[in-house]
Amino acid sequence: MQRKLRLRNRADFNRIYRYGKSFANGQFVVYWSRQQVAEPFRLGVSASKKIGNAVVRNRMRRVIKEIVRLNGAKIVPNTDFILIVRKPAVEMETKQLEKSIMHVLRKAGLLKKDARF
Repeated sequence: MQRKLRLRNRADFNRIYRYGKSFANGQFVVYWSRQQVAEPFRLGVSASKKIGNAVVRNRMRRVIKEIVRLNGAKIVPNTDFILIVRKPAVEMETKQLEKSIMHVLRKAGLLKKDARF
């Protein structure tokens, strides 16, 4: 995933947590808000120590970023969003993770209307 498409500042994370909307399923929580500077979108991934050690957390971050990169054309532009990983996601395979991420993004209304999955 390109560096310009990542959320990295603490202030950005706090702004989205405080003023954004959230939706969840069993494996992920998504917080999001609209922004003019986010072209086409910006992503932040949060994986707490509850889901495992550093190897597990970093692997989940890499897999999630790759899934979002591959499906980037389906995501609504001018959006900042944070995906929070829950513990059940750790045991899932990549295809299942992709399906779950797309489900939570669809539930949040972050997928384009013509995007089919």
